[in-house]
Amino acid sequence: MKGIILAGGAGTRLHPLTLAVSKQLLPVYDKPMIYYPLSSLMLAGIREILVITTPQEQEPFRRLLGDGATLGLSISYAVQPSPDGLAHAFVVGRRFVAGGPVALALGDNIFYGHGFPESLRRAATRRAGATVFAYHVRDPERYGVVEFDAAGQAVSLEEKPARPRSSYAVTGLYFYDDRITDIAAGLRPSARGELEITDVNLHYLRDGALHVEKLGRGVAWLDTGTHEALAQASSFIHTMEERRGLRGACLEEIALRMPYIGRGGVRRAPHGMQQTG
Repeated sequence: MKGIILAGGAGTRLHPLTLAVSKQLLPVYDKPMIYYPLSSLMLAGIREILVITTPQEQEPFRRLLGDGATLGLSISYAVQPSPDGLAHAFVVGRRFVAGGPVALALGDNIFYGHGFPESLRRAATRRAGATVFAYHVRDPERYGVVEFDAAGQAVSLEEKPARPRSSYAVTGLYFYDDRITDIAAGLRPSARGELEITDVNLHYLRDGALHVEKLGRGVAWLDTGTHEALAQASSFIHTMEERRGLRGACLEEIALRMPYIGRGGVRRAPHGMQQTG
């Protein structure tokens, strides 16, 4: 399975911060935001990754991540000229996906908690259909919402409904089988003029091929799309790291443990960061 990180968009809700820098390069405590979705893909066992950016912001991502070789990855880049929807990532990345299965991670979503890597690996090894993750939230009207029947099976999906049928939001991490690029290519733009990821998921739901995993109370899902949410995410990561003495989204540690690199690679990877406090 390959992976795509969608790191485009104008980040208008984070102005003036994002007038000068991509939202996905803003710090979440001590790391750039994009480290968190990248760590999710790495924990899922994914090593071939496409980073989709805006045309004017690609170079900083290249300076930060390079080609991924120091982490045992292969990272390439593509441009999304305008914010045409989440599902448009599969149109931009069609050649990269090359007819295989792929995971899409939104560049501003953070996951943290016990058992999450196991959920990722289950999703990545599922050969048919799609897998999305649902999270209980206080304000579901802000998200795509999934409704379950009495048996816990997903029965409906709605994008930002005025009257949500459940409190479970669909998070910004999606796993799809080899049909995804054809499905995305056949979508029609919504009233917002975008290719909606909810329409992709509805296609799989109607086919009886949508798997929805509920994330439990031991997992935190953080959406960093506003100033308040960004500050809360930074505070949360700082608290967890200080309390436990363990780093979150430490790419070098993940690469070693998977293992994508050896100990020698770990010693070489942090070159230039010796003065980091």
